[in-house]
Amino acid sequence: MSDQHDSLIKTPKQLIVTVLAAFIVPIVVIVLLVSFVTSERKTGAGGSGMTPEAISERTAPVAKFELVDANAPRTLKSGEDVFKAVCTTCHTAGVAGAPKIGDKGAWAPRIAEGAPTLFDHAIKGYTGASGAMPAKGGNTDLDDVEVQRAVVYMANASGAKFAEPAAPAKAAAPAAPSEPVAPQADANAVKAIAAINAGQAAGPAPAASTATASAGDDAGKKVYDTVCMACHASGVAGAPKFGDKAAWAPRIAEGLDTLYDHAIHGYQGKGGVMPPKGGSSASDDDVKSAVRYITAAAK
Repeated sequence: MSDQHDSLIKTPKQLIVTVLAAFIVPIVVIVLLVSFVTSERKTGAGGSGMTPEAISERTAPVAKFELVDANAPRTLKSGEDVFKAVCTTCHTAGVAGAPKIGDKGAWAPRIAEGAPTLFDHAIKGYTGASGAMPAKGGNTDLDDVEVQRAVVYMANASGAKFAEPAAPAKAAAPAAPSEPVAPQADANAVKAIAAINAGQAAGPAPAASTATASAGDDAGKKVYDTVCMACHASGVAGAPKFGDKAAWAPRIAEGLDTLYDHAIHGYQGKGGVMPPKGGSSASDDDVKSAVRYITAAAK
């Protein structure tokens, strides 16, 4: 009895199809695999896996710089900015007879004098019957137009309708960097402030020249004589008087670092207001010297 096997290929046509399929199917599979592998986004050494935006941000330089024209006109501050930085010290609390912003009764006679007169007093300084106005509020770095804008801002908030001063046709270029110099205090303003507050004084304010401590700290004495004296000689706005040990004792107890911070950045306390750097453009180091000079005289 012989074995019989049934073959799937019974005709020559089926044989040809089978042979072709044996070659074509593997090739198609290989092509599809290669296409799949090569089209997949690789990470690591084979590819970044990052979007063009991410690549641009990652390859950007660490530090960026912008070319600035040193001769370009300076950008002038608005009246509100100048008020917040300089004028608020006196015109918010009414220090040394300064009319408070928004007080229409106090501003009315001043507004009646006209904007040009107020501009002149604010820029050059003025001593009146009820108070004193130091030139540019003690900050001589301000441009005249910036001071005028601050005057308009305060006056208009107090009942005036002054027009906003326009910027000059060509604003002055920033001055070349130089060693910071504290602005000179207006002598008449200092005298007037001292006279206004004379009633508050327990006795004559000690003269700076009589200080025995920190006499060698020339920078500190210079800043005191030109800036700090305006308030600390007579106790304006709650400022502790120069040489008053009782007034300075609790402040000295806080430590020099705290006093440095208050003097440089400004401070609002229960007893008064300390404007940043006394409203001057003195350097941080010079302000620190002034703090050491004043505190040494009260120990």
